[in-house]
Amino acid sequence: MADDTDDAAPSFRLADPAIVSRTMADVAERGQRIVTDFLRRQAEGPTAATEQPADPFNIGSAFLEMTARLMTNPARLVQAQLGFWQDYLTLWQNTARRIMGDATAPVIAEDPKDKRFKDDAWQENEVFDFIRQSYLLSARFFRTVVEDKEGLDTKTAQKIDFYTRQFVDAMSPTNFLLTNPEVLRRTAETGGENLLKGLSNLLADLERGKGKLRIRMTDDTKFRVGENIAVTPGKVVFQNDLMQLLQYAPTTAKVLKRPLLILPPWINKYYILDLRPKNSFIRWAVEQGHTVFVCSWVNPDERHAEKEFVDYMREGPYAALAAIERATGEKSVNAIGYCLGGTLLAATLAHMAAKRDTRIKSATFFTSMLDFEESGELGVFIDEEQLQALEEKMESRGYLEGRDMATTFNMLRANDLIWSFVVNNYLLGQEPFPFDLLYWNDDSTRMPAKMHSFYLRRMYQQNDLVKPGGIELDGVKLDLRKIKLPAYILSTREDHIAPWKSTYRATQLFKGPTRFVLAASGHIAGVVNPPESGKYSHWVGAELPPEAEAWFHGATELAGSWWPDWQRWILTQDRAEVPARQPGDGGLVPIEDAPGAYVKVTACD
Repeated sequence: MADDTDDAAPSFRLADPAIVSRTMADVAERGQRIVTDFLRRQAEGPTAATEQPADPFNIGSAFLEMTARLMTNPARLVQAQLGFWQDYLTLWQNTARRIMGDATAPVIAEDPKDKRFKDDAWQENEVFDFIRQSYLLSARFFRTVVEDKEGLDTKTAQKIDFYTRQFVDAMSPTNFLLTNPEVLRRTAETGGENLLKGLSNLLADLERGKGKLRIRMTDDTKFRVGENIAVTPGKVVFQNDLMQLLQYAPTTAKVLKRPLLILPPWINKYYILDLRPKNSFIRWAVEQGHTVFVCSWVNPDERHAEKEFVDYMREGPYAALAAIERATGEKSVNAIGYCLGGTLLAATLAHMAAKRDTRIKSATFFTSMLDFEESGELGVFIDEEQLQALEEKMESRGYLEGRDMATTFNMLRANDLIWSFVVNNYLLGQEPFPFDLLYWNDDSTRMPAKMHSFYLRRMYQQNDLVKPGGIELDGVKLDLRKIKLPAYILSTREDHIAPWKSTYRATQLFKGPTRFVLAASGHIAGVVNPPESGKYSHWVGAELPPEAEAWFHGATELAGSWWPDWQRWILTQDRAEVPARQPGDGGLVPIEDAPGAYVKVTACD
């Protein structure tokens, strides 16, 4: 009998005293440093309370307005509550029947894409199944209530919906020790060592953020820019205050006569297109016979506070075109703009059209917003109150801190980019997995104050870029409808940053031959999708009707990467070839090896 009892006992052991002692000593030491640093910063400058308003996102007024609207029609709220309690009663009854051994159908099921409830205990254990379904019912109730936005303006309704989902995601039972079966199991197996390790990880992240929580998403010790990521061979052949121009070494005997210029976003670093050899678009483009040039933007600081959007045009594409001509003797180029780089490319093309400058012969846009009328969830952060608070914050430093921008983007996918790491790092006490994409995501960049204010106000808030003459750069009123060169527009179906139906609107702006391609997945994975991976399909369609949905219904889905489709399109523009060009062969003397110095400057430097 004693043996049977032992077999039935839960697998729980006491923590190793040596580990507990070391961890607690580490916790005490880290805690003292964090408190000391916090007190020092409070003595040196204004407190956080005086730096920002109490409601920096202006959430309170939005929910207050929604509540007032709900109270004008209480019947809808009562109906939602009755439905919730009926479902909840059914859940109680089903749980009781399950405990008695009866099979029952679930009252509610999570989205199949929801990874939070993948542990078998959420389905197999009656208690955890009840907790899971109870949470899902509550989440649905909250969403149902806020969906009643009758009488609210679009921005307020969008803000209410976004922050309700943030609250619902934060309250998931997976995020708490006592309601997460995987964490409870790990705690029993390790005697609580996972929680001690998690506490140490939490304090380490507070140290990294200098008192603010900066969650570590990957093992950043495993990556070095220029050593195992951003390693495609090349040289820095030109530089100015805002960018270094990289020219990559050829791998083919002949190359296309027309060079390729890539304008990445300066919200992030360019090496998203050159992570590892196996998923590097830059390396792949070189292998296809392109002479590739890339703008590697500076990570700005207070010295760049006065840089404006027009400076990025002058010192970015215009400076690059002049440098490429010196390096290769070619005036004509193909150009790619990614995200904000695509917005800059469109603005530059409109500027060039007014000047009758035809050096860019074809333009490719990766997930680029030009018409910001429906800007997606990023629009939640763009209203007058938030912009004023942000501008006051930038004015004191001359730039937007990189972590502020990163936090905004992470909130768009909170379950994947925030809460999953809270569970992994702090509750399970595990080290994050080394992942090149997340290393890049954490390598944040700053934004010059004047440029960022212009971008948010004139494009996101006022949507001036799409208006003929709405924006003037260097004395030229821009009109995107004057762009008549061939254009290839790539969007991604699950893009949270540049919604594909919004990016599709560019097809109705340009007057030249345009090809629109929709890739599966999101803003990054849909773009960085090499053919060898065999992942993610893409859709193509010859016709470009006014509405995005009409295009999609007439489009054809093709398996695999869109990269070969783009290469075939590029070759239809000009197939002429010349002997391969080495960096330094022309009129520019290489400055240093790629990836150069600018990309290695971190937001913490």
